[in-house]
Amino acid sequence: MPGIKADYMGMALSIDDLDGENLTYFKHCAAHDFHLQKCDDCSLLRYPPNTGCPWCGAAKSTWTRVEAKGTVHSYNEVHHAIQPAFKGHTPYMLLLVDLDTQKGQPSEVEALRVVGNLTTPDGILAPADMVRKVGIGTRVRMVFSDVTEGLSLPQWTIDETAAQPAAPWRYAQE
Repeated sequence: MPGIKADYMGMALSIDDLDGENLTYFKHCAAHDFHLQKCDDCSLLRYPPNTGCPWCGAAKSTWTRVEAKGTVHSYNEVHHAIQPAFKGHTPYMLLLVDLDTQKGQPSEVEALRVVGNLTTPDGILAPADMVRKVGIGTRVRMVFSDVTEGLSLPQWTIDETAAQPAAPWRYAQE
């Protein structure tokens, strides 16, 4: 499988042809279809893609379609963008999302957590008014930002079909 090279908002992205797990992961994302590796031994899903199960150490896995909906577990709101292309998008938000799938496994404090930016439903970095609505507990669903042929980035947007908390927890604002 050939590697992928692309430019995303002025940043060079590259996935080497030897990185089979990430190439397969992003191949599914390019089709706007979210798949994760499911361990053939313990049956737990894992993220990020890798060569071995973090739970039991087994090497064999099967790519499995996963419903990409969940709850914001944590976030980082960026007000000072170091990357020049992001400066016009501040504030923007990076989310760590607890997927509904496999919640509470392998233990009550662990979950299947996936990172991504907060975007509009069409995969564009979210505007400031949308950023202010999101906090810990917000329900989100995955969308994809198309970068180039064969590469789309998994991102998060507010799930309009889900019940939302009255006031998601947010860090104190200045």
